[in-house]
Amino acid sequence: MKKILKILAWIIGLVLILVLSFASYINFNDIPSYETKSIEFEVTPTPSKLARGEVLVTTLCAGCHLNTDTRVLTGKLMTDAPKEFGLIYSPNITNDEEFGIGTWTNEEIVFLLRTGLKRDGQYSPPWMAKLPHLSDYDMESVISFIRSDHDLVKAAAVPDKPCEPSFLTKLLTQMAFFPFEYPDHVIPQPDTGNTVEWGRYLVYNFECYSCHSADFKTNDYHFPEESVGYLGGGNKPLNLDGKVMLTQNITSHKEFGIGRMSENEFVELLKYGKKKGEESMRFPMMPYILLSENEAKAIYTYLMSTPPLENDVPRSVLD
Repeated sequence: MKKILKILAWIIGLVLILVLSFASYINFNDIPSYETKSIEFEVTPTPSKLARGEVLVTTLCAGCHLNTDTRVLTGKLMTDAPKEFGLIYSPNITNDEEFGIGTWTNEEIVFLLRTGLKRDGQYSPPWMAKLPHLSDYDMESVISFIRSDHDLVKAAAVPDKPCEPSFLTKLLTQMAFFPFEYPDHVIPQPDTGNTVEWGRYLVYNFECYSCHSADFKTNDYHFPEESVGYLGGGNKPLNLDGKVMLTQNITSHKEFGIGRMSENEFVELLKYGKKKGEESMRFPMMPYILLSENEAKAIYTYLMSTPPLENDVPRSVLD
């Protein structure tokens, strides 16, 4: 019996040593890096692409990178990032050559946005949006705008503040979150004549599903419609004060979703943040002012085509 207990003690001790060694390895190492690859991506700026790029960058990038002090995309402390991720600062993505992305090639920026890998190979953590579904034309538009002389992206010599990722973030980037594959084909523009498909494209690429599905951890970024609780709400993003703001059910359910909302009411809500009989839209959900009415209507058409998910989510109350 003593021999068996001694063997068990050795086994438990060995397991503890392995667990502690693994935890130490995760804790004392940075977010992992991977091998990048050279790609070709031609960018031909046009007035229409610049206009489109402004919509995309303002919608997709400014929320995290716009600094209210500098009024340009110099990055900031992301107080709305989950505290479990650590202390998170978004980087300077202006055209400054020393502190921004002024020396990055177009291909390096595209590779980052598609895969999540920076030009030095380091993986961009979970809070950095990846755009595997964005069309090549829209990607050209993003790059065209970023390279422009628009006030949002003009060179600003503001150094980045280093993030302090938590043990959880380091663990997740070792065990659960990995770079996306760079697409091996051209991603076409959506068929705007097919309103449902157009709306699906916008919901995917504006990441409506990312917030409005059940949880960031169970989202499927490759196949969004397979995300748990797709568009049914209940996710728990934070506002700028760190308070949980439950996301709403935006499926076609007539009681718990938007099934009884008219197209005009939806457009008014999405573009201007107004809903009859309720308070205005509140952060982290912000009005999509730059979206065209036709885009807003396409999103509505797609959402009304989704299966009605029976999930009653109360609206968060602010103190």
